[in-house]
Amino acid sequence: MKATFFHAAGAIIVTFGIAACAPSIVEPQPSVTPAATQALPPVPAPQPAPVAPVREQFYDNYLDAPQTPGTWEYVAEPTETIAVFGIDRANPEFIIRCNRSTRQVGMARRTTAAGSRRMRITTETTQRDVMTAQVGTRLLVAAELTARDQLLDAMAITKGRFAVSVDGERTLYLPAWTEVTRVIEDCR
Repeated sequence: MKATFFHAAGAIIVTFGIAACAPSIVEPQPSVTPAATQALPPVPAPQPAPVAPVREQFYDNYLDAPQTPGTWEYVAEPTETIAVFGIDRANPEFIIRCNRSTRQVGMARRTTAAGSRRMRITTETTQRDVMTAQVGTRLLVAAELTARDQLLDAMAITKGRFAVSVDGERTLYLPAWTEVTRVIEDCR
């Protein structure tokens, strides 16, 4: 194998060495007729890059982690009620929404990259994963639950706070204030 490699490498070196010294000779290229060309297979669409894990401090108990900065705000609209968490209402970190017509409770998390991902909700009594879907073209992922889902009860009555982790994002440690319970109850 090594002898073949060295022989081929030597031939390449000699070829390039001769080509560098010899005058350029252009050989006529054979003509290609349209019948001889073949259609190339379609190129598959590029897949989104995997989300890089976020480095964050690990806590044995999520209750030991500092609360994510921000506050909850309750908003009532004719067809929905919303609890928005964050420092800036225009760019919330987390949203809980009651769709009054369908009786579905949605949970949405702002992200740094597009695409569906796993969301893990951790409370004092429950830890559960839900799959999210990207919301429109915004960097927001959301999941919907029925209003009677026990995970919502666990979020509302947990000891002080609950945690929300989304693959590739930092974990949110959110206070279980009355705005959370109010939106859940609006759907029942």
